[in-house]
Amino acid sequence: MNVNNEEKLPEEQEQKDFYQKLRTKLVAFLGSKKGKSNKFTPYLMFVPDLFHLLIKTVTDAGVDKKSRALIGASIAYFVLPMDLMPEGLLGFGGYLDDVVLATFVVNTIINKLGPDVVEKHWTGDDKLLHVLQKVAEVSDEVVSKIPVKSPIAQFVKQESKDK
Repeated sequence: MNVNNEEKLPEEQEQKDFYQKLRTKLVAFLGSKKGKSNKFTPYLMFVPDLFHLLIKTVTDAGVDKKSRALIGASIAYFVLPMDLMPEGLLGFGGYLDDVVLATFVVNTIINKLGPDVVEKHWTGDDKLLHVLQKVAEVSDEVVSKIPVKSPIAQFVKQESKDK
């Protein structure tokens, strides 16, 4: 993904379509028996909002190139079919690793550029910093569920312990 050229990003309608599909899938999952009993359901509620936040922030002129590259990598992780917890195999619960990664990236951007750069793009119902704190509190448990002891999992675990 070339984050310097907005024409390379998915068209706005395509972004809205992905966002709506994600929301529709989420609502269906939450209505299911599995969704109602899943202890991570409250965190899965943030999936569409975090994806939307990443898309809007990567196109913000106030975000530097290195930060855009980091955000772009996080967006790619969201849409890639195979990752540490693949959605294709795990269903909606497979988005938990995406939420943890997105939270880490957004926290990194906030620490580097300040909260105003990111908060203006947040469309979620809860306050952004509150959402990030809630996700960070359970990130160790989510990362421990990742089947592979990858460098990414180890890095996220170490970062959350350091806080």
